[in-house]
Amino acid sequence: MTAKNIDPTERILSELVELSVLVARVEQGWTKASKSQDDFFLDSVALNLHGFYSGFERIFERISSLIDENIPEGANWHQELLNKMTLEIPGKRPAVISEDLKKNFEMYRGFRHVVRNVYTYHMKPEKIEPLVKKLPSVFTTAEKEIQAFVDFMKNRADETG
Repeated sequence: MTAKNIDPTERILSELVELSVLVARVEQGWTKASKSQDDFFLDSVALNLHGFYSGFERIFERISSLIDENIPEGANWHQELLNKMTLEIPGKRPAVISEDLKKNFEMYRGFRHVVRNVYTYHMKPEKIEPLVKKLPSVFTTAEKEIQAFVDFMKNRADETG
């Protein structure tokens, strides 16, 4: 089976599994960074936090491409894509995520931008800590909301045959 033939909902669920690994790695890296004061562990935490939001953005891009049939473009496409996921598209899909989750994702999206544009050795633990502390609850909420969306898509596929 080629990658094109994989059910999009299965790809989304697979991405969630990968993201759960990232969450664990962030927590492990943070514990090691806190105990050792080793900046290399902090670099790892920053990179995995970057990957956390990037993984969800891949899910959002897939939904936008396959279901909405368009992906935002332009300078602010990352922001537009996130905003779009809070909207119901009548006749196509419900909102993928809640406004509350979007607000939490904004923090990780912004941090990803920092990681892409600043050398990691400039990262400050006090800037990273709030993201680390909030990560488990944000992931749990995201997992529930994405799972509800996947369930909707599977039910719709069953109804349409």
